[in-house]
Amino acid sequence: MLQINDLTFRIDGRPLFEGASAQIADGWKVGLVGRNGTGKSTLLRIIREELAKGEGNGDGSVRINRGAKMGYVLQEVPANDTSLLDVVLEADIERASLMREAETCEDPDRIGEIHERLADIDAWSGEARAAEILVGLGFTQNDMSRACREFSGGWRMRAALGGVLFAQPELLLLDEPTNYLDLEGAAWLEQYLRKYPHTVVIVSHDRDLLNRSVTHILAVENTKLVLQAGGYDTYLQRRAERTQHLAAQKEKQDVQRAHMQSFIDRFKAKASKAAQAQSRMKMLEKMTVITVPLAERTVPFKFYEVEELASPILELDKVDMGYAAGKPVLERVSLRLDFDDRIAIVGANGQGKTTLVKSIAQKLPLLQGMRRASKNLRIGYFSQDQLDELRAGETVLEHVKDLLPNAGQAQVRALAAQFGFGHEKCETKVDKLSGGEKVRLLMGLTTYKKPHILILDEPTSHLDIDSREALIYALNEFNGAVLVITHDTYLAEATADRLWLVNNGKANPYDGDLADYKALVLAADRPESDKQHAIARAEIAAAAEKAAPSVGAHEKPKPAPRLSFKQKHRIETAEKEVEKQRAALELLDRDLGDPGTFTHKADAEAKLKARAKVQAQLDAAEAEWLAALEAAEQ
Repeated sequence: MLQINDLTFRIDGRPLFEGASAQIADGWKVGLVGRNGTGKSTLLRIIREELAKGEGNGDGSVRINRGAKMGYVLQEVPANDTSLLDVVLEADIERASLMREAETCEDPDRIGEIHERLADIDAWSGEARAAEILVGLGFTQNDMSRACREFSGGWRMRAALGGVLFAQPELLLLDEPTNYLDLEGAAWLEQYLRKYPHTVVIVSHDRDLLNRSVTHILAVENTKLVLQAGGYDTYLQRRAERTQHLAAQKEKQDVQRAHMQSFIDRFKAKASKAAQAQSRMKMLEKMTVITVPLAERTVPFKFYEVEELASPILELDKVDMGYAAGKPVLERVSLRLDFDDRIAIVGANGQGKTTLVKSIAQKLPLLQGMRRASKNLRIGYFSQDQLDELRAGETVLEHVKDLLPNAGQAQVRALAAQFGFGHEKCETKVDKLSGGEKVRLLMGLTTYKKPHILILDEPTSHLDIDSREALIYALNEFNGAVLVITHDTYLAEATADRLWLVNNGKANPYDGDLADYKALVLAADRPESDKQHAIARAEIAAAAEKAAPSVGAHEKPKPAPRLSFKQKHRIETAEKEVEKQRAALELLDRDLGDPGTFTHKADAEAKLKARAKVQAQLDAAEAEWLAALEAAEQ
């Protein structure tokens, strides 16, 4: 499907790719990974032919199968009067064109051809498929007929993503699509990509998505492209093995080179040994030097240890939250927060998660009810929206100086270094920082006053995978309470031990973990069974509607009911089948990841057909596993 051959590309003299090559077969789901700034988005632009080779002193070639349709999301849908559903339907250009032609065509033969082609592309189910995609991305049925101008930029970006998914191009390019999705939308997209019938190349820092939805990892490493079968965790393991192997080889080579150099130094001046010395000098020159890639250092996050306060440190008693001018967004909220709590807040976008945390942080006044807090309680609040509050034109040092107005230059620079900004970055203006660097600066400014409660509203959108790991480590080391809203399941599972669910104007503890909640959300969005859909929606609503426990008692999840032998057996059997098919798929992908496979067309075609068969068996096994879990849950 896609061939990248000996690609070299530089920007401002800095090499992004040097002799990079990779071959991606039809049907592969490829996660494109690498540190921020290594050229992932640039590679997508090269594939889309948005960057001419002359712009980057480039060389090499990028080829796509002839006739293959390519799809990508560049910008949000325009704010016009076109309905949301029509925008998505129009994204499939062929279908839209044929539908229009069918309304005006008078040639009977041509009408027959049009309807035959419409049947081939399943055009008549278009509205249902478009609606399914939009619901999965977080839109409601009532949203379908609303004009695009009624939605914010973030929601119009979701609509643009919905359009490209509906068009189903043979090569789908996605650049951080989960950045404008909530956890529910990210969970749906993860499942959708696994079943997508064509080739996908996706830039993502979402570790769960890269482990569960892709068949291969394409990594940008030291200006090269490394293609490997499997998910992200498998890639990390094999990268570590490669590095260890290279280190052992280099050690042997260094001994060999030192021995040869010693011989040259000793005998190059002696006539009897000069020829041998010259021979060894030539051998040294021809020897390819083995280099071990240096591990790139990730700047850690630092959260200060705080003095412990007696629990509960914060209580909300029958509180209404929202904006003074309108109806409350959340009503009669009763919640309790203890000093060591780690809580992830879940619920679809627009339900009021941000309203909840802003009210807790006193960014919004309460409309009604009681808020009780420890006398010396300090709260640190981080939100992506606050990135816009950084003062353009001012440097990192000027922002840090706000925290230490009377301190000397050396002390201010030392604090900036703690935030991850060395000497060369201190004088950088904030509008020239990358998204990840802005997050680091704002996180440092937020946590400097040692908050007892750390509230993070989507903290990871601009962070690469290693920086997310560093954030997880810092949060787990932090001794205060944490409230986090995130679409990153991996971060939520690694840092939170309880959930609060925000839905239908209510906010309450959720009895279950993230896996339970994701299964419930996916069941609610699954179109095959209206009955299951209704049950799942009702369960989500019931979880949010249930009466909150008294604020004097700390809520703990109820123990799960014991399963019958029959239920356990069904779940275990399905799980074993899933593992079996995954192992078979990984073996096939390993073979297909070898470019030599494609030198024999018949062999390659047989393996691709076998892979498609195993993928179908895996999908069926996973569907049975999920059904078994849902049956036990009910």
